Amino acid sequence: MAENVAGFLCYLVGWVTGLVFFLIDKRPFVRFHAKQSIVLFGGVAILWMVVWVLGLMFGFMLGSGGIFIAGLVWFASLVVYLGVFILWIVLMIKAYQGQRFRVPVVAGIAEQIFGKS
Repeated sequence: MAENVAGFLCYLVGWVTGLVFFLIDKRPFVRFHAKQSIVLFGGVAILWMVVWVLGLMFGFMLGSGGIFIAGLVWFASLVVYLGVFILWIVLMIKAYQGQRFRVPVVAGIAEQIFGKS
């Protein structure tokens, strides 16, 4: 499989395909995208769970005022997830084009956790 296709696939199903390619492919280009995918989409998955739990807590604990706060939290999270969706598309395109597009904070965290490729 070509490196650019493997890099593209690292992002296709988020952290899952990132983890698969991190474990099976040793090429630096592919590992770069796999590590970035694991950190970015793993972090987004954790953030989604936290927001969901907080929204439920606010909704149940604070009555009607809590429902309003929960709605605001969920709306803000939708805006963030729209940005993540756009970033997901950009990352797949950049990987397919053979570019190492670094997501500023995410790439640094990935290098700290997994080392440089």
